[in-house]
Amino acid sequence: MTGVVITGMGAVSAAGLGVASLWEAARDGVSKVGPLSLPRGESLRIRIAASVPDFDPTRHIDEVTLRRCDRFTQFSHIAAAEAIAQSGIAPDELAGERTGAIFGSGIGGMSTVDEGCYLFYCSEQRPQPMAIPKLMPSSAVSDISITHEITGPCFAVTSACASASQSIGVAMQLIRAGIIDRAIAGGSEACLTPVTIRAWEMLRVLSPNACRPFARTRNGMVIGEGAGAFVLESEAAAARRGATPLARLVGYGTASDSRDIIQPDVGGASAAMRAALSDAGLAPEDIGYVNAHGTGTVLNDINESAAIREVFGAYTDSLPVSSTKPVIGHTLGASGALELAVAIMALREQIIPPQINCTEPDPKCPLNLPTNGAVAARLGAVMSNSFAFGGINATLIATPAS
Repeated sequence: MTGVVITGMGAVSAAGLGVASLWEAARDGVSKVGPLSLPRGESLRIRIAASVPDFDPTRHIDEVTLRRCDRFTQFSHIAAAEAIAQSGIAPDELAGERTGAIFGSGIGGMSTVDEGCYLFYCSEQRPQPMAIPKLMPSSAVSDISITHEITGPCFAVTSACASASQSIGVAMQLIRAGIIDRAIAGGSEACLTPVTIRAWEMLRVLSPNACRPFARTRNGMVIGEGAGAFVLESEAAAARRGATPLARLVGYGTASDSRDIIQPDVGGASAAMRAALSDAGLAPEDIGYVNAHGTGTVLNDINESAAIREVFGAYTDSLPVSSTKPVIGHTLGASGALELAVAIMALREQIIPPQINCTEPDPKCPLNLPTNGAVAARLGAVMSNSFAFGGINATLIATPAS
């Protein structure tokens, strides 16, 4: 099987447009969580979120394309365009059957669903004519394939908060197997709507003030939105066109808890990490940094900490771990892509981003948390975890390009 490299990355997040803005916020420990203001959302108890600031899709997407794009698809277009531009791949080489498009979303076009239901039930108006194509979880990846004339494998992965990581992992496997030479892969989510936030409120997992992973005072997560995209290529394909890889994608592991639809499990999370290490041919001690799922909920953080310790043993005390979610919120189906981008930037700059909002770590989460700012380190491999509702777990591992 061939090796797989990353030649381009793109991001849309609460930090703004671009991987550079995302990395700057994560590296400097600057939270982009802010007040939540939504039409028809006056009765919501939760008043904070991590929304994309000052977003104007008309500055980036043409009018005809916008007619068929929900907000989550708009994010996907922009993130994919950045990744493609950084990769330097020519349009005619990207097009065709040797390229795949695999993109994840936990929910899909929630803005379209919310608006359509409101119009129908409250105003007795008809939904938009393009409502169905816009709300499909696969609409983002279909739009990407249409825009870039990609005729190889094209599909969406919908597995809650593991969607993006599984999309990237499956794309890597398709390239390794020789089925395709390259892929646009990642994830997108945009569900900051009144009904969605109310539904999350009912689960009692949202914080009213801040996301504090692994802290004794943590009281829930903060919802975010955005998209992350990657251009993955076989080493041979990248070499043929003289591309300069950003990193190598070497490991992917996925496992199911097969236990509970909501409550996380130590066994499933540790199985995904072990599978990724085995896939990469690495020992636990080869990992220099773990970008944790780290939602800031009581059970998730305890279980993930236990799973990390189960996999890494005594080395856990020396292994730096931090979560990006206090910075950009929990972006659900997009989280694995955005967090992998942060992990790869950590690898490229040899800097471990800090764990913010954790002035008093929870003794039940015995991890090596960089709570005093970013830390310079010699990183040979990085790991990114995504653990989802439904007990779906996914882990990715990257190493330097050379």
